[in-house]
Order: sequence, then structure tokens, then C-alpha cells
Amino acid sequence: MVPIPPHVADFLSASRMAVAGVSRSSSQPANAILRRLRDGGHEVVAINPHADQLEGAMCYPDLAAVPGVVDALMVVVSPAAAEGLVRQAAARGITRIWFHRSFGDGSVSESALKACAELGIRPIVGGCPLMYCPPVDVAHRCMRWLLQRRGRVPS
Repeated sequence: MVPIPPHVADFLSASRMAVAGVSRSSSQPANAILRRLRDGGHEVVAINPHADQLEGAMCYPDLAAVPGVVDALMVVVSPAAAEGLVRQAAARGITRIWFHRSFGDGSVSESALKACAELGIRPIVGGCPLMYCPPVDVAHRCMRWLLQRRGRVPS
């Protein structure tokens, strides 16, 4: 078992999470993340402005529309949409934010990272919960190993 970095463990300790970028296509990374978090016992809501329900979960157009408390936000959208989600999260008091990324830019943008710094949020940049939430499949173990050596995932 690989040790989980403290800020990843803190993110994963959240009870209720939002995953932004869940798609009608169940093969997308956001969908896999939503399923794994849900299967791991988290209450998860999907964020997609074009659907009411995805992956068997209620879907909301943005964070402001989600009723109740949200403890963490997983950002799996285009980099252009990331800053807006950071500002929505801050408006709700959400400080646990994780930007999905593997080999390309993923969901990371300079403007989103600047917004995090401005708002006092220390985000997780890179990788995804599938690299840490058991059971971790061989592909995600290998990707975590490779991306850690490139400084692109939490370590």
C-alpha cells in the first residue's frame, strides 16, 4: 500500500463531494471519479449544466444550485472553466479543491491557480482519486508512479 499524501487524505476525508465535468459519456474521467468516490462511501453530486441526472446521481448546473453542504470539489473540466468553479467553491466555503490532470493540462489553468492563491485555497494539482482510492487498478498505479517522477501528482 502506497502512503497517501496528507492533503490527499484530507480531501478524501470529505463526506460530500461535487465532481464538476461529469458527462453523458460514462467513459469520461469525471464519471469514473464520481463512481469510485460513490463506491468508496462518499456522497457525491455531479456538476454539469446540461443534465439533471448522470451516473445515477443528481446533477446540478453549478455549485450554487447544489443544496446542503459540499465539503470538496473535484474539477474535471476544461481549463477555461476551472477559475469559475474555484470562485463558486470559495463562495460556498469549499476549500478542498482537486484539479484533475495526467499528461496534458487537464483541468489546470493559471487563472484558476491564481484564484486559489487569492482566495487562500491550497488546491491539489494533478492526478486523480483513482490513483489513491482502493482498489487502485494497475493502470492508475503505473500512471501515479510515472507522474510522481515528473512532479505532476501529489506525493
